[in-house]
Amino acid sequence: MRDKVKIAAVQMDPKITKNSENLERIVFETRGAAKNGADLIVFPECALSGYVFSSREEAIPFAESIPGVSTERLATCCQELGVYVVYGLLERADDKCYNAAVLVGPEGFIGKYRKIHLPFLGIDRFIDAGNEPFQVYKTSIGNIGIQICYDCNFPESTRIMALLEADIMALPTNWPQGRERIVNYVVNTRAYENRVHLVAADRVGNERGAKFLGHSKIVSASGDTLVEASGDNEETIYAEVSLAEARQKHIVIKAGEFEVDYIQDRRPELYGELTKKRS
Repeated sequence: MRDKVKIAAVQMDPKITKNSENLERIVFETRGAAKNGADLIVFPECALSGYVFSSREEAIPFAESIPGVSTERLATCCQELGVYVVYGLLERADDKCYNAAVLVGPEGFIGKYRKIHLPFLGIDRFIDAGNEPFQVYKTSIGNIGIQICYDCNFPESTRIMALLEADIMALPTNWPQGRERIVNYVVNTRAYENRVHLVAADRVGNERGAKFLGHSKIVSASGDTLVEASGDNEETIYAEVSLAEARQKHIVIKAGEFEVDYIQDRRPELYGELTKKRS
């Protein structure tokens, strides 16, 4: 079984409404990361379209179907290079519009994720909340789960995908300034409490008055930051992770005296309050 996987997080500054230009940039950065040995390359939330739209009507022309134009282009690129890519885009499906992310690889289009938890911010103010169950995609480089930005604030999201045997969580995001605590504490906690590797690809730059904070990072299944990007620069960061580490849920601190298992030690029969909707 393969163990070592090299991950890249591409921190970039997408241009709003410039889908074609952004797609060319994604392809260019994919080629560069593949040349540097990356197996999995993750791009920010809404990397294809930009994020700070002023209305649903403005955004719709820059949404596309999945599979669609960009997935076909990236799938061809991944087939050529033998890599996997996760990137964010706006999805148009009938009369709905979702903040989505796509996984493509050497085998072509693999799957998608629709952002489930929507903050009152940017395009998320105007679009539809994700309506599909969480999924984990089994690939030759491990089991990959996807969530988007605000989703990581809800521990249930990562936990469900850990229960579905995720090894790596891909988190395309657009963190605005003021959300530094997510970078500093939340993503590392999600990795640690679920024993999954987590790659957060954030954007930088200013978009219609919103400044994004960067600090993309790759976190190990032990909760340690392996690498973190700057707060201002477009750059690609890399780290190698071990699938065996993510799959070792039973942790022995001192054999026979101190052992923990964050999956098997759960008490789901007592968690009923989690599923009750509050008014």
